[in-house]
Amino acid sequence: MTSPTYTTASTVFKQMLGGLSQVLAIAEADATARKIEPSALLQARLYPDMFTLLRQVQVACDFAKSVSARLAGAEVPASDDSEQGFADLRARIAKTLAFIDSLAPARFEGCETREIVTQAGTPKEKRFSGQSYLLNYGLPHFFFHVTTAYAILRHNGVAVGKKDYVGSY
Repeated sequence: MTSPTYTTASTVFKQMLGGLSQVLAIAEADATARKIEPSALLQARLYPDMFTLLRQVQVACDFAKSVSARLAGAEVPASDDSEQGFADLRARIAKTLAFIDSLAPARFEGCETREIVTQAGTPKEKRFSGQSYLLNYGLPHFFFHVTTAYAILRHNGVAVGKKDYVGSY
């Protein structure tokens, strides 16, 4: 039987990253149509102390791959964060999706109770069960960054809606 945590994580990450990739394609086409320099959107942010659109997408991908890797007991692949354009970001999403697809469902067996230790941006480590890590940490952070990327584009006049955000299911 396939782990319900695997099913939940892989389904949600793939659906939402697919939607994010489509939203980025719409934004790139919109910038071209409105003769807006793409970097104006890529460097936009909702508030000065928040990440840019470009960084929001990078971090969303980081959460999707790191949560999946840790739940599967795999090494988290490194990223060089060198993306500069919409095509680069869509390629990063595609690479993240390919990584998630490369993790065999069997690797997730028993992950609900596996201990996951993180040290997210602070010297203090946090310990979770696999289930708590996914539901109380990984998914909320992932959704925050995907939602913020969408909100930055919407705030800048890109005609995207809920259907674009949610993606295909």
